Parts: sequence; C-alpha cells; structure tokens
Amino acid sequence: MARPDDEEGVAVVPGHPPAVGYFPVPGGAPAGKTSAEPQNGPRAGRLAPNGVPRDSPATVSGALGRPQPQLAAEEETQVRLLPTVPGEEPPGAEGSPAAQTALSGRRFVVLLIFSLYSLVNAFQWIQYSIISNVFEGFYGVSSLHIDWLSMVYMLTYVPLIFPATWLLDTRGLRLTALLGSGLNCLGSWIKCGSVQQHLFWVTMLGQTLCSVAQVFILGLPSRIASVWFGPKEVSTACATAVLGNQLGTAVGFLLPPVLVPNTQNNTDLLAYNISTMFYGTSSVATLLFILTVIAFKEKPHYPPSRAQAAIQDSSPEEYSYKKSIRNLFKNIPFVLLLITYGIMTGAFYSVSTLLNQMILTYYKGEEVNAGRIGLTLVVAGMVGSILCGLWLDYTKTYKQTTLIVYILSFFGMVIFTFTLDLGYIIVVFVTGGVLGFFMTGYLPLGFEFAVEITYPESEGTSSGLLNAAAQIFGILFTLAQGKLTSVYDPRAGNIFLCVWMFVGIIFTALIKSKLRRHNINIGITNGDIKAVPVDSPTDRESKTVMMSKQSESAI
Repeated sequence: MARPDDEEGVAVVPGHPPAVGYFPVPGGAPAGKTSAEPQNGPRAGRLAPNGVPRDSPATVSGALGRPQPQLAAEEETQVRLLPTVPGEEPPGAEGSPAAQTALSGRRFVVLLIFSLYSLVNAFQWIQYSIISNVFEGFYGVSSLHIDWLSMVYMLTYVPLIFPATWLLDTRGLRLTALLGSGLNCLGSWIKCGSVQQHLFWVTMLGQTLCSVAQVFILGLPSRIASVWFGPKEVSTACATAVLGNQLGTAVGFLLPPVLVPNTQNNTDLLAYNISTMFYGTSSVATLLFILTVIAFKEKPHYPPSRAQAAIQDSSPEEYSYKKSIRNLFKNIPFVLLLITYGIMTGAFYSVSTLLNQMILTYYKGEEVNAGRIGLTLVVAGMVGSILCGLWLDYTKTYKQTTLIVYILSFFGMVIFTFTLDLGYIIVVFVTGGVLGFFMTGYLPLGFEFAVEITYPESEGTSSGLLNAAAQIFGILFTLAQGKLTSVYDPRAGNIFLCVWMFVGIIFTALIKSKLRRHNINIGITNGDIKAVPVDSPTDRESKTVMMSKQSESAI
C-alpha cells in the first residue's frame, strides 16, 4: 500500500533527474511539439529541439550534467516541494510508489467542531455592541468603552498573528485548534464573574482572552479546507468554516437583545439576565472544548489532493517561516489582496460594531429590531458565502468572482447609506440583507483567492495576514466612523466607508490572477513548462514536471 506522504505530482529542479518516464522540453518549443505523448505511440521517434532523439541518454545526461543557474526568488517556493539531499531519488522514480490520495469521513466532524467553537467566539465578539446602551447603563461607562469590548478583538489580533501563524505552521493544526477552543472557554468563564456594576475591568479581561482565542481561530478555515478536503470541495469547505463565524455573529445580533432586555430601572433583574447569557455561553464553550480534545485530529491518513500530497512530502527542515513571510510580501498580487480584503472586512467589522448606534439614531427604542437587522445582514451573508464557495469549486474564476462581489458590495453600501433615514425600518431590513449578502459573502473568497495565488506558502500564514489587515482597518474604520456618527450623523460615517470600498474595487481590478494550487491539482505547473513522456515500463502514470526557465535553457 502506498505511503500517505508519497508525492503524486513533483517538480524537477537543478541537480535532480526528472521523474522516470518523462523528459523536459524547453518552454519555447513550438506548441505542436510540446504535448505529452508515449514514445511508442503514433508520434514516437520525434526529435528533441537539439536534434537528438528524445530517448537518447545523451540528451538527458547532457542537460542535467551541466551547471545550473541560481533559481530566481519567485521560484523558491517550488523548490521547497522537492528533495534536496544529493543523490536522493525524486518521487515518482522507479521503486517509489505514487502518492495515494483519499477523502476521510472524519473531515466533516473536524469541520463541524471548528465551525461551532468559531461560532461561540464570534458570538462573544458582538454580544456587547448590539445592546451597547444596556451595558453602558449597567457598568456606568461611555459608549467608547463598550466599543472597545468589540475592538479589543481587532487590537489583540495584530501583534499576536505572527506567533500564532508560526505555531500553526510549526506545531500543527490540532494544537492551534486546542488553544483557540480552550482560551475561548476560559474567557467566557471569567466573564461570568463580572456581573456587578463595578467589575467592568473583569468583563474586559474575559473579553480580551476571547480575543486572543480568535487569533487561533480566524486563520484556520483555509488550512482545514486544504488539509482535509479534496480539490472539488475545498472552496465550499472553506466557506462553510467561515460560515460558523458568521453564524456566531448572527446569533450575537439575535440573542442578546432577547436575553438581556433594557430594564435599567431594575438593576437586579438586569444583572440576572446578563448572568444567564454569560453562563449559557460558558457551558456551550466548555462542551465544544471537550469535543475538540476528543475528535479534532491533525490531518487525515492520506492527503486529499495532489497539491496537499506535494506539501506533506516536503521535508520540514526546508520550511522557513521568515522566508515564507518574505515571499508573501514580495508577491504583489497578494499585497493588493491584503489591502482590498482589509478594506472590505474592516468595513464589515465597523458596520457590525456601530449598527446599534446607527439604528437607534433614527429609530428610538428599536434595540430588538437592531439585532434582527444585524441577523438579517449576517444570515444573508452566510447564504452568499456558501453560494460563492460552490461557484468557485465549479468555475475556479477567483478574480472575476471577487471583483464582481466587491462591486456589488459597494453598491449595497451606497443603497444602505442613503435609505437608512427614510423612516421605514422594513427598508433597512431589505438593504441590510443585500449589503450582508455581498459584503459577508466576500470573506471566504478572499481566503481562497489568497491560497491560490500564494501556493505552496502556508494557508495559515496567508489567512493570518489577511485577518491582520482586516483587524487594522477594522479598528481605524470603527474609530473614524464612530466619530463621524457622533459628531455629524450615521450617513457621514457610512459615506466614509463607501469611499474606501471604491478604492478597494480599483485595487482588486489590478490583482493578477495565477491559480497555482489549481494548476498543481490538474497537472499543470505553468505556461512555460512542457513535458514529454519517454518509455517507462515500470511507471506509466502521468507525473507533473516543473522546471525553471534557467534549467530549461541548459537542455
């Protein structure tokens, strides 16, 4: 039986022979002479570009025996997937079985557990803001203090994202999941001890621990999808993992106004209601932590895709976290996506945090409906997320879909801005739903697009940087929009977001789309790379051949 870490699709680099049964042809060869064909087929005997028969030993030894130029910086990520020990036989060579890929039934359990504890974490993020006036009265603090209970999620993420992604890349998925679920559970129990009017600092402490837990949660959807799910379901799986967080936000909009109604004249009843909400959250978080310990595994027995098999087969010593970060920041399309994702998601965070204040400005006493509008916004976004994930799995049109959703989000924000004060709250429900469908639906698109254009860099690192950008923009947007809302009106704050989203559209249009992971899965490496099979009685399975332009020029 094949070993689970055997590589199915491999590359050829300087100093290593090509996989048995294949001979590389320069990328500049005529199109008609570069297709992969069996030598004993109808076109057997065709000459290589130098005039030597393709099956000639001189061709191979001559090409691979010459000194090879240094690889370009952008090609370093390809080398990481290959053996570097001199004399080591590459995967796919004679005597080395092809990688076996398979889908594990446990993948759905892992996805469900993660989605649920991500849900609880997102619920705790928004549970204060949606009834901000109630907590202001209970703790005797300003609206800015309550806003910081939401913004602390954004503030802690930025400095902790680098150690968190390092931990994910070096210590693995399971440990990161345990930290996220465990800290979320601990923070929720600390908040249970803060239900007294002078203990605002205790509730802030508990919320801070929950915000640290978020650092170990937000970067996992794309990693879980890549490690556990096949190429035809990876985008849908990522969207489903993000869906858990969105559902938590939706529940956070819905339940707090119901569980903690505005009873400022009865402080004891208000304290009891807050306590009920906190203890209920803690109980669910504890159960999910136990399930994480029991059922959340590091990875399946066999990799689910050729791309994942290639990554798992690379030596851990070859991985450098610092080099991975440098490679990502040298990747111009990823840097553009980093900015555009930060703008869109930061705008969503700002709208979610200030929604209660915006609604109550025009609709007095409508705390419950403010929560329902937030619920509508997020539930519509959940539908958008799933539909976008299914669409990506079907079409792989990452840039086109991302750009279209971004434009529609912008128009949704403009409509929401100029209909908020019409006096008809039903209109706000409709416009909020439209805004949420596209704005929240964009979140998994950004994750998956980033993985595609940065493969084989770690999904956790790229996702973590995207989320860090989102937190930075979220803090800045929340502070700026909150100030504009209090000094002028909600329309001024929303117009501020519209301007930034328009900038995001321009940057998204400039992103150059190159689907590296998808090309690996379907057996394509890049347009400049060609491969021709030669006679191989021991291994007739197709292997992907990857060569740099420098190594091709030596043939």
